[in-house]
Amino acid sequence: MKFTLSHHLGELPIIDRDLTKWRLYAFKNSNFYQAPGAYTMFGRDCWWGKCTFCSWTTLFPGEKYRVMSVKQAIEEVENLVENYGVKEIMDDSGTFPIGDWLREFCREVMRRGYQKKVRFDCNLRFNAGMTKEDYLLMGQAGFRFVLYGLESASQETLERINKNLRVEQIEPVLKWAKEAGLKPHLTVMVGYPWESEKDVNNTIAFAEKLFRDGLADSLQATVVIPYPGTPLFDDCLKNKLLKTKDWNRYDMQEAIMKTKVPEGKLLGAVRSLYSRSIWTPRFIFNTLSQLKSIAGIKYVGFQGFKYLAKLLEFS
Repeated sequence: MKFTLSHHLGELPIIDRDLTKWRLYAFKNSNFYQAPGAYTMFGRDCWWGKCTFCSWTTLFPGEKYRVMSVKQAIEEVENLVENYGVKEIMDDSGTFPIGDWLREFCREVMRRGYQKKVRFDCNLRFNAGMTKEDYLLMGQAGFRFVLYGLESASQETLERINKNLRVEQIEPVLKWAKEAGLKPHLTVMVGYPWESEKDVNNTIAFAEKLFRDGLADSLQATVVIPYPGTPLFDDCLKNKLLKTKDWNRYDMQEAIMKTKVPEGKLLGAVRSLYSRSIWTPRFIFNTLSQLKSIAGIKYVGFQGFKYLAKLLEFS
């Protein structure tokens, strides 16, 4: 019998945080501005669920996207805040629930006053169809960190990986997020088999522009990996693009696919994404402005260590 995931998330109990040893992830985590922090997963996993590189497409493709009720999500927040003193919650659903669910969640958070006690982080999509008012509501409800998958500035790449996104959609959404007081984080990848060195340089320049214009606050750059089970992996098998099937090497530190761009230049591109994006006047000013509190100093320290580690990782 084929395994299925069809039960309603409302059937699940509230997570036993002591059993899952939540404190192991609560303090030494660069995502959290304030500690202790904790993770939730109100949705499984992304309502789009069709990006060809994403391993979640094999488990929770878009048509199987499920969310728990707002009532149950708020009960989880209440448990974390009132019983564990959590100050920041990262919801790691592939894409945070949007639409009426998001609006009801934000309003209930504010009705209970939790926006004064805890900050929320989540994953979003540029093409979610959200409005400026939705972002303002998130800001009022205590949302802080929002993660977007930019992936590439090449429209051809976005179409080939089935991102369902146009490059021109990116900046307007980031402006709304910033106007709402949110801190956008970008994920970017290089090493697509079809991309030229010009495509890679355009992505670097675009990311740098977003930081220079103050539209992004942090970034994660890496080499794209075709994980087994994904459409991208199947495409690599079909076109004989894989360099190896040694799964230990599928760690985002080298090019697993044959590419037009030499691997050394790809690793250099990852370093450039960090250095050219982060070392902009606006980013430096925003970083220094966070050093007014103990929480800010700790956060900047974590991010600085992470930045240096990434430069060494791709040296």
